[in-house]
Amino acid sequence: MSVTTPISAPDVALYMRPAAEVMRLARMGCGHPTRLSFLRVMLRRLECADWEIDRPVWKVDANGVGHGVYRVRSAERSYSLVAFAHDLPPEMRSDRVIATAWDATFTLFDGEPTDADIERLAQNVPYQETGRVTSKELTLARANRSVRLFNHVVEALSEGRQPDAEEIRAVGYLMRTTAVYGSGKFGASDRIYIADRPELAAPFQVEMLTVWLIRAFTVDIVEHIAAARGGVNAVKLDRATRRSLGVGNSTGLGMAPFIVRHPVLLNNWIMSREEALARVRAQRIADPQAVEGLETALSEAVANAAIWHSEHPVQRDKLHGLRRDLDQLAEALVGWNWDGDLPWNALWLWGEENLGLEGQEALLSLMLEPHGGLVDDLADHMGADEAASFRINGAMPVEALRHVLETAYDWALEIDFSTPENNARFWYVSEEKLEPRLGERATEDGASLEQPLCIARLIAELYETVRTFDGSAPVAALLLSHPEHRYAVRRAQIAQSHPYAEVRDNLIAADMLPIDLLRCKLAFFGASQFDPRSDRWVRINLFAGAPFPDEIKQEASA
Repeated sequence: MSVTTPISAPDVALYMRPAAEVMRLARMGCGHPTRLSFLRVMLRRLECADWEIDRPVWKVDANGVGHGVYRVRSAERSYSLVAFAHDLPPEMRSDRVIATAWDATFTLFDGEPTDADIERLAQNVPYQETGRVTSKELTLARANRSVRLFNHVVEALSEGRQPDAEEIRAVGYLMRTTAVYGSGKFGASDRIYIADRPELAAPFQVEMLTVWLIRAFTVDIVEHIAAARGGVNAVKLDRATRRSLGVGNSTGLGMAPFIVRHPVLLNNWIMSREEALARVRAQRIADPQAVEGLETALSEAVANAAIWHSEHPVQRDKLHGLRRDLDQLAEALVGWNWDGDLPWNALWLWGEENLGLEGQEALLSLMLEPHGGLVDDLADHMGADEAASFRINGAMPVEALRHVLETAYDWALEIDFSTPENNARFWYVSEEKLEPRLGERATEDGASLEQPLCIARLIAELYETVRTFDGSAPVAALLLSHPEHRYAVRRAQIAQSHPYAEVRDNLIAADMLPIDLLRCKLAFFGASQFDPRSDRWVRINLFAGAPFPDEIKQEASA
């Protein structure tokens, strides 16, 4: 870890990127995981604290059916992933949300389950939404095999050989999750009851722990089935191959509205990342160890970009640009002057001048990587007490509200919503699965069920009312006359003190790409190998390259 010196808040503020630059969909859709991504935060906590990780229960038959328990414990508390492996007929295997059966189902249990707990969970967890879980369960998840690769690995290991490296690289995971639910879903514990635990303070820590332990299960299950088939001839995955495997995930529109509905949380995510970049840029000198770390991170990014493939035309173009940008960055670093004043800021300014959006956001990730001592504390500020900002300030003068709209939402007031292309879509919730959907206003019914996710249009409608309303009157009077604007007023008051709270684009425009919203959120999770299958759903990889439970303490002491 590099040597760092304190940097004053005013110095950091000089290097913060403005929301007008950061919060546009085109840039948000080029996000890359960083050391502040939630899975990285979770792994660092496991590495540095006194957590012990083992698998006390493994009752799985030769066909790979049964259950196991993965335990993570410290002196204070324990968490246990209870994993159920099923015999799923091929015709029932589906990644769609309407599926009713899966190859494996999971729950993260708060503590260590008894036999009675496991029996109860076995009667409920495999049924997911139609089962019942309790406040002792923190998450509910399911996964399906990547059938071709899963079978190939089992066959190879059972015959005493390693699987084909190209097959591994082409897929990158043995199973993919189709849902990982937390925060009170289907009876599981609400986050409010666990948020004060230090290890869970950062967002989505129980979900990340769940997926990381699922990754261990995916390797254990293939090695178990291979050993049952091959007997003494069977072998285990070699460490390099095992390490390259992650957990896949299929994510659709259901995730997209989240960052719109949680403006304070979004602000805190972006604010933390942007302050991290600003801290790095504000350094007066470059520590040689940090420069070496940058070069190592760049080599890893180049290798990752080389194996990152997608058939989606938008993502193909982005990948072409990313590879070009990384090569250009590598050439620039060969003769880079690290002895000048503010060398990290000079590198960033060079990137803004010479790299595309993909390359710039990749450079952000690379610059943070060797500066853990400077930026890692920001992970503790990425959560949010959203209830604190929910109350509307009714005493605020309408004139002050008008000023907020004209300054913080000038981008929204420039959009002409009378044109078909700017009012082309509508967000709604399907009656069948209560999942978000995106409809085409001109050709589909359902606009009457539209959800308030187009913040730009709501703000424009509010402004039309506000600009002719008595400016000296309080907001309470405005809302008494026009209660339909309560939601927009609350958003505006939040944005007043949270500059990164809003996506500064029209979310119902004809050319809006929902995958940009998905990638922004998934990058904060720590997802890699972002692979859109349409403009509305993607496949990703989580934890590829990360340590396994039996390796994490070795790495911490290395």
